[in-house]
Amino acid sequence: MAKEFNWEEISFGIITYVGMAKSNAIMAIREAKEKNYDEALRLLEEAEKEMINAEKMHMDVISEEAGGTKIDFKVLFMHAEDQLLTTQAIMVLAKEMIDMYKQIHGVK
Repeated sequence: MAKEFNWEEISFGIITYVGMAKSNAIMAIREAKEKNYDEALRLLEEAEKEMINAEKMHMDVISEEAGGTKIDFKVLFMHAEDQLLTTQAIMVLAKEMIDMYKQIHGVK
């Protein structure tokens, strides 16, 4: 028998956390472009905190399945996973872009 998950709560929780992380990562890039590196780094730190929350929610489901629990997969959860992975990539690129702006602006 499959364990019952509140897929809407889990999925929208992940989507909310990664949405905040993505917004903060993009704002961090914009701050770096304007030479506001302290604010850029603060925003990236906030983004990382949001990602930790999203990744924990995601890992809870993955751990259940790895432990043998039958999972009835939902499309909404797949969308949440897609948003999670996309945001992870954006955050990596944001870090690189902040470093790039520092080089362009001659900041060490």
